[in-house]
Amino acid sequence: MKIKMYYLIFASSIVLIIALLYGVNPQWFSKTFLDIPEMGTDFSHILRAVMGLYIAFGLFWFSSAFSDKSRNVAVLTTMLFGGGLVTGRLISLFVDGIPSPLLTLYIAMEFVLLPIAYWVYMRPE
Repeated sequence: MKIKMYYLIFASSIVLIIALLYGVNPQWFSKTFLDIPEMGTDFSHILRAVMGLYIAFGLFWFSSAFSDKSRNVAVLTTMLFGGGLVTGRLISLFVDGIPSPLLTLYIAMEFVLLPIAYWVYMRPE
């Protein structure tokens, strides 16, 4: 049963793509996807820090896909990662209002992925 391996490869691929979109060129990302024409150094710094965090998790998940020892822990961290993100986004949704369409899509994707991650986690080895 390789569902955990395939899930981790998928999760790592998605998070690595998002990381690179955020951090390689934060100015382009914010202009293109967030409708922010100019952003300061602090916002670029935050997006690049997020990129580093996402890359670290993505590489951990990818390597864990091929490691019997860390596979379950990696699947568990995908739940914690997604759960933390969606919780923060939902708080912001209620406190700050509706974000840009891309960030609204992220809320939906993270919310949908949580039960899938749980289902994958509960599968036998």
